Amino acid sequence: MKINNRGDILKKYDVIIIGGGPAGLFSAINIKNKKILLLEKNDIVGRKLLMAGAGRCNITHSGKTNDFFEHYGKNYKFLKYALNEFKNSDLISFLESHNLETIEDKNGKIFPKTEKSKDIQSLLLKLCLANNVTINYKETVISAKKEKDSFFLETKKGSYKCKYLIIATGGKSYPTSGSSGDGYKMAKNLGHTITQCKPALAPVLIENYIFSEIAGVSLKNKIINLYHNNKKIGEHKGDIGFTHTGLSGPGILDFSRYFSDGDLLKINLTNEKYDSLRETFINEAKKNGKSSISTFLKKYPIPKSLIKIILENSNINPTLQLANIDKKNRNKIILHLCEYPVIIKKVGDFNIAMATTGGINLNEISPKKMESKITKNLFFAGEVMDIDGDTGGYNIQAAFSTSFLVSREINR
Repeated sequence: MKINNRGDILKKYDVIIIGGGPAGLFSAINIKNKKILLLEKNDIVGRKLLMAGAGRCNITHSGKTNDFFEHYGKNYKFLKYALNEFKNSDLISFLESHNLETIEDKNGKIFPKTEKSKDIQSLLLKLCLANNVTINYKETVISAKKEKDSFFLETKKGSYKCKYLIIATGGKSYPTSGSSGDGYKMAKNLGHTITQCKPALAPVLIENYIFSEIAGVSLKNKIINLYHNNKKIGEHKGDIGFTHTGLSGPGILDFSRYFSDGDLLKINLTNEKYDSLRETFINEAKKNGKSSISTFLKKYPIPKSLIKIILENSNINPTLQLANIDKKNRNKIILHLCEYPVIIKKVGDFNIAMATTGGINLNEISPKKMESKITKNLFFAGEVMDIDGDTGGYNIQAAFSTSFLVSREINR
């Protein structure tokens, strides 16, 4: 019997998993013929999973695997192998093999047919227990180190030893769910570097915001251009939602991994190029000069309430006839329609962001095993790595796909 410096008995396991989210749970389910311990700092597993999809659990997305890659930002190449080895169809088949059917909404998002996150969490927990996994709740890891061929972990409740260690602690978003960045410290102590961590899938506060009165209004599939220090650094297309203090919606959330405070966004409300819209405007003024500017703008899928605010902000009377709009005001209107500028006052912090961009450096991890290239038998699964996906089930799919590789490698 081995005892540590505190007098605790050293408990031995083959595998210890830190973190009881989908990545940790799925790893535990699929590792066979091993003595497994899962350490969870909360009083339940899958707390963040319960919040997914507003409690409905958007588990993955429809489409071919190749369609997934563009939804993981600059580090998508790292996930290619994992997503091909355990596809969205594999995840759906896994759930349905355990009598949990799925449904697809009009946007391609996949949910359990019951539309209850609790059913996903309950299934994963049940399968863990069926695999004889020991789950210790309310147990936070204080330290993790490796000596020779074994890992040694300390918590406030005990001391542990294992051959294989899996860090599946998630990122830093929604810290109340338990994702507070613990895994970064452990990985760093085990030889890894951590890239800069920032909120992702986050709404933004806008400087001098003038759209509070239309909170709840949304725009469908609009082009958004991002500028940093007056230089264009990116373009994205997606739905935009107006809030009381700024912008949200999938188009903003998915693009937010690249945002910094003070950046400029230019929103194309018509999705037309400036010169094209200018030509259309001039031709319409020639043909229907007595038509008002507000009537002309009805041709575009822009909410009336938004048009009203933009015209007021441009000091343009909505009843003004096209023929009576001078060149200066015409160009001002067209510019606002094609490149409406807003300055990001603040990107939403980790308390409201749904994901984390940044994490354990991917250059130090094998994309085919999810094993550390630095420390043998150390594995990572899910968002603790420098990976983050768009809204729509992409992050949960990545958690399952990466944990599948972890368990497969340990089973070999």
